[in-house]
Amino acid sequence: MEQLIIALGWAGLYGPMALGAIGSIIGCAIAGQAAIGALLETETGHGRFIGLSAMPSSQSIYGIVVMFSLQRPVTEATSAGLFSVGLLAGVALLLSAVYQGSCCASAINSAKSKPEIFGLSIAPAAIVEGFGVFAFIFALVIGGDIPLQ
Repeated sequence: MEQLIIALGWAGLYGPMALGAIGSIIGCAIAGQAAIGALLETETGHGRFIGLSAMPSSQSIYGIVVMFSLQRPVTEATSAGLFSVGLLAGVALLLSAVYQGSCCASAINSAKSKPEIFGLSIAPAAIVEGFGVFAFIFALVIGGDIPLQ
């Protein structure tokens, strides 16, 4: 049983980075596919579509920072906290990145037909980013309470 508890602690330690990266991969792919489609249908403005498709990549960075902030010995005393904070933050970052990619794809699809709404169309993606930032900050704050030994 002790080995399972320790293994869960390790999963929690590296979970935010791995899950954030998986979400970023999926989110960037969703938005990137929309950007590629927009390249075929528009004459200008390609750079902003490509740039917007990279927006979900920030969750990978948040996951890396959370992982580093949780660095401490993995023991029976720390495993539950590491697992809980790491896994829940990682899932929140994953979902944030995926849904942000969907918002970015919608913004790209709307702006290719009506370029003047580009700025407004990225607002939903920014709101979803905000929830990723909330998960990031909460993980940093709560993770600070996990004992060091």
